Amino acid sequence: MAKAIILAAGQGTRVRPLTKDLPKPMIPILGKPVMEYLIEHLARYGIREIMVNVAYHHKRIEEYFGDGHRWGVTIGYSYEGVYENGDILPRPLGSAGGMRRIQDFSGFFDETTLVICGDAIIDLDIGAALHEHKSKGALASVVTLDVPLEEVVNYGIVEADPEGRIVSFQEKPKPADARSTLASTGIYIFEPAVVYMIPQNGAYDIGGQLFPDLVEKGVPFYAQKRFFNWIDIGRVTDYWSVLQRVLRGEVAQMDMPGKEVRPGVWVGINTNVDWDNVRIEGPVYLGSSVHIEPGTTVIGPTWIGHGSHLRRGSRVDSSVLFEYTRIGEGMKFKEMIVSPQYCVDRAGNTTFVGDDRCPLRWGDARA
Repeated sequence: MAKAIILAAGQGTRVRPLTKDLPKPMIPILGKPVMEYLIEHLARYGIREIMVNVAYHHKRIEEYFGDGHRWGVTIGYSYEGVYENGDILPRPLGSAGGMRRIQDFSGFFDETTLVICGDAIIDLDIGAALHEHKSKGALASVVTLDVPLEEVVNYGIVEADPEGRIVSFQEKPKPADARSTLASTGIYIFEPAVVYMIPQNGAYDIGGQLFPDLVEKGVPFYAQKRFFNWIDIGRVTDYWSVLQRVLRGEVAQMDMPGKEVRPGVWVGINTNVDWDNVRIEGPVYLGSSVHIEPGTTVIGPTWIGHGSHLRRGSRVDSSVLFEYTRIGEGMKFKEMIVSPQYCVDRAGNTTFVGDDRCPLRWGDARA
């Protein structure tokens, strides 16, 4: 079959504050980390050996996924960092540099390897992608999706000839400069020879450095045009949009947890809701141990994390409440991500508890 590596060493700066104390692959969707969906998908296609490169908040990933036996796979970790004055400090080596470090350490990449970023949810037909890669005799393949011209500035853009061979790679070009609208999805297929083309002992990036090198060397390097769901959480606004889509049932293989007690309303166990005196319109999910007082309104699509408490007269509309968030009496939230420490509106504007602009206050926010 093939092996896989999940790239999970980045800081996730564009999705702060969600990643202030959490690595990006651990951001929850329906109560599960994004990376868990990836591991389930890899296992579905028979990929059993998975390396994960880690750095920032690495223990959160390692402690959750362990050796991978719960998913029927074997997971290994490569920590990118240094020891300085008795402390372990993260120092990522770039998406490609981390792969070369693993290869020099153990020779892990001894067969075709799927490389995938740990911050997106996909339903790619991996079997078909591997078959196309091998049938073309490719050393490297990039899975792409066509995007609107105005959005090319957000992606690495691939230019390919009619046979799919890549002739140039542009990193986030302006629309006027873009040579195509084929966006790299951060899903790659490499043969072992490609890993040995990565310089040793330094930071090195796949999109910005390795790919231009492959084009310059003229190796068999192909773009695959595929139709599949690719849900990228590149920014805070993406996270809000993704959860709205998931709650509306628009994403395959992502079923609502809990029990459906009313049409479009799911609940976990040990909830305390005065159903006769609240207004709840789905799609809504209430996690375990959620308490909703009388006179409260919840309008979907909304996710209420476990342990949260909505006081009398409050209203939550098209929002996400992280675990143990307390909404004070009469408070109103619409199209927001809310945690015990901060609020983020759908445009990505963040305010922290204690800030005059934040509707939460310390006494209200703590569970």
